[in-house]
Amino acid sequence: MSMAAAVETQLPGDRISKRNFDKLARFIYDYSGIKMPPTKLTMLEGRLRRRLRATNHATFDDYCDFLFNHDGLDQETVYLIDVVTTNKTDFFREAKHFDYLQTVALPAIASSGVRTIRTWSSACSTGAEPYTMAMVLAEFTEGRNDVSYSVLATDLSTDVLQTARRGIYPEDLIAPVPRDLQRKYVLTAKQPDRREVRITPKLRSKIGFARMNLMDEKYQIGEAMHVIFCRNVLIYFDKQTQAGVLNRLCDCLAKGGYMFIGHSESITGFDLPLKQVSNTVFQRI
Repeated sequence: MSMAAAVETQLPGDRISKRNFDKLARFIYDYSGIKMPPTKLTMLEGRLRRRLRATNHATFDDYCDFLFNHDGLDQETVYLIDVVTTNKTDFFREAKHFDYLQTVALPAIASSGVRTIRTWSSACSTGAEPYTMAMVLAEFTEGRNDVSYSVLATDLSTDVLQTARRGIYPEDLIAPVPRDLQRKYVLTAKQPDRREVRITPKLRSKIGFARMNLMDEKYQIGEAMHVIFCRNVLIYFDKQTQAGVLNRLCDCLAKGGYMFIGHSESITGFDLPLKQVSNTVFQRI
């Protein structure tokens, strides 16, 4: 690297100052509940560079001045949150949850007289989770006249919701989907070299996608849900934020309904109207 290039990459504006990082971290936390410790500085810089280009700002100082001193947050918040959210997802991720859903939860809900099983993927990312839920629900309700289902899928990120609505994925992403379910619910591209698949229109039609912030004071979801998945989200929140989210989720869960959280997460220490019925599976009491 030439001396000129080295100097250029070390310009002060090419890094986020501590003052601006603290402002960004505070805003991100207040808006989304996501913690942004100093160890995330380099990650935040890398992800925000595309927003600098998109908004025609040469430096992080300019960008932050636009956000905090010139009302830039009014138009930039959605994009800012999109770039800081983490969206790891897989079909049939934590497969034992779907086994429990199929063999225990759904039969219990149906036997209680419920005619439409309402389910919610509250942090749906690019859609693998709600589409997996829909496959399990479709299999359970197939051939039955006494019960149907619906799936609500929400996320904070508009980027991932756009992908989820399309339902188009690299073909290797659906490897965890059993072959019989692939044949029923997954379409392959007519051009093999594209190496893409798409979820069938019939299954896509059963899912409603919407943007939602789990930091909202109330979740506008309509009638109470019989099943709520909120997996691998709580780990990004501090205890106070976790308590608020969990209480609001419980308010949305029908009595006897089931809540699934991630295998690395816990609700120990929270006063919630839930009883544990399996590993990281809880029932509303």
